[in-house]
Amino acid sequence: MQIKPRQHMLEIWQAMARHSFDDGKLLWGDTDGLSSVADAERLLCLLYPATEVPAFRLDQPDTTERDVLRALDRIGSRLEIPPNLITALTQFMRTHTGTDDSPTFSGGHYFRPAEPDGRITHEQGQLGVVDSYSMSVTLCLATLGFLKVYEGTTTRPEVRKAIAELREATNARLTAAMVSLLRSFTVNVFDAESEQGKRLIQVVGQGRQSDRAVLQQFSRKLRPLRATIIESLSRGIEVDEGIRDESQLFECGWAWGVVQDAPEISDLSVPVPGQPAGIADRLPYVYFTVVALDGIQDLFSDRTLTLGLLDADQQKLAEALRLRWELSQQYWSAIARFGTERWPLEDLPWQTTGLRLESEYFSLTVAAIVVHDLIRRKATDDDLTRTVAVMERLADRGRITSRMTRRDTTIRLHNPGVTMPLAGSERTGGQLLWRMPDFSAQLLKRSIQLAELSRNIGAQDRLLRLSEQTFEHLWTRRIDEDDDGAGLWDNVQAVFPEARDVGSRMSWSITERVTECLVAARNLYEQQPIRSPELAELARELLSEATHLFGKEQLEASAAADGSRARAMRSIESRLDHARGLVDDRPATAFALALPVLQELDTLAQARGAAAQEV
Repeated sequence: MQIKPRQHMLEIWQAMARHSFDDGKLLWGDTDGLSSVADAERLLCLLYPATEVPAFRLDQPDTTERDVLRALDRIGSRLEIPPNLITALTQFMRTHTGTDDSPTFSGGHYFRPAEPDGRITHEQGQLGVVDSYSMSVTLCLATLGFLKVYEGTTTRPEVRKAIAELREATNARLTAAMVSLLRSFTVNVFDAESEQGKRLIQVVGQGRQSDRAVLQQFSRKLRPLRATIIESLSRGIEVDEGIRDESQLFECGWAWGVVQDAPEISDLSVPVPGQPAGIADRLPYVYFTVVALDGIQDLFSDRTLTLGLLDADQQKLAEALRLRWELSQQYWSAIARFGTERWPLEDLPWQTTGLRLESEYFSLTVAAIVVHDLIRRKATDDDLTRTVAVMERLADRGRITSRMTRRDTTIRLHNPGVTMPLAGSERTGGQLLWRMPDFSAQLLKRSIQLAELSRNIGAQDRLLRLSEQTFEHLWTRRIDEDDDGAGLWDNVQAVFPEARDVGSRMSWSITERVTECLVAARNLYEQQPIRSPELAELARELLSEATHLFGKEQLEASAAADGSRARAMRSIESRLDHARGLVDDRPATAFALALPVLQELDTLAQARGAAAQEV
């Protein structure tokens, strides 16, 4: 199934507007409890494409396209859509604000109790989580960009007042989210002889070397990263002094929430209220690290920089987050590609060291960090090709490109999803769990990102095929027309009919991920196709011969300057000029254009020769 970003995005928008809006007003509905994550995901399904894809822009009503207006007619007319979105966003900001007027980042019903019959207390439901911090960064930046453009198109006093109120609340939420991300970053130091140390050595060494050799290689490979952590990390984090000992192992990345004993951020020009004491253990989760990386990179997007969306304090926080963004990418990418032979990432499934879990989902999250790192450093074809093979194997093992067997346990990868305990959450009561049901959507997102990065025709072709297969799998999982959330996600049983007790359930998490994938697919199609050096050389040879023959025909033109021949010659000259302009960027197109020109020149030469014989 070919991915058609515009058509499929409009279908999602139409389904979302039908589900969530009535006469221009957002219907929050029953979401099993308050969750800032789910609410942000819902709004991003609209706002992310509207601010990232020019054809879907809503901030300049005069330019909104007709098919977009038809898809969003439940939200309002061309002039009503922006004010109605502002109202919905303002409602979100107010809803997720505490009694002290500071933003809140509740996980809500996304938290799960560890005990089968356990319940989440109100206090636990209000705990902040990295998913919410990261999602808020993306939502706030999209909102600020939307407001900045739309403000110049309206003169209505009540709308401009609403814009000012929403901008103030959005800036406060963005700053609080960035502060919370800083306080959720951690470095975990542990002894090589500890249980966690032995597991890390086993993961990276894969049993092929002695523990001592692996430890020496780890120390040597990560020495520059260790030095950077020692010298540069201070704001929002306390690093164990053991990091200075090269015989100690370490991991860095994001915990599930604000880390216990994380210091408050107090060196900003405007104090940030509501910095709650952290309860999360100093344990980096590869899943939450990927979530944080996705949000943080939006702080450095072209749109953020061009529109100047960050104030002075936010720029300072962004630089501190960027350092952690780079450290985390470098660390996990180095661990995933450790050694000189088979990568640890290629040894599926990935085993987490702190939680003693293993799953294809964790392999996918580590691969996602490798993708981030490959994009950052413009990786070699070899690294790309090996990562492509990992993606293909994950698709097979996740039963996306292969059929599910009888009583196949892989169904749990998609429903209910992989579950992780949140270390430290028991400090507020019972142990909390976090569930990730979006394996297919994450695989699609990383495959498209890799395809956009790849400049190797073979690798990109494999990635496009994998992306199309994964997208078809996901598109089939849309909820049926008769159920709540029709046209949105998720109906796992649609692709796995033999799965029992798996019904349709509205998931803003998966719906938002698919929306991100379509934006990424649009960016992929917007870039130039991969240039083939071989075809470029052949195209030049064809054009050289065509140019020579055209010149020869021009010598004879005066002898047979009838109108049809003159028109044919002008057409050939125009097509030759067009093909020459394409030969460097689109050699295959230039090749295709040159062939009919050569055929036409040969036809003209033969006609001229036949005319000469008759004379």
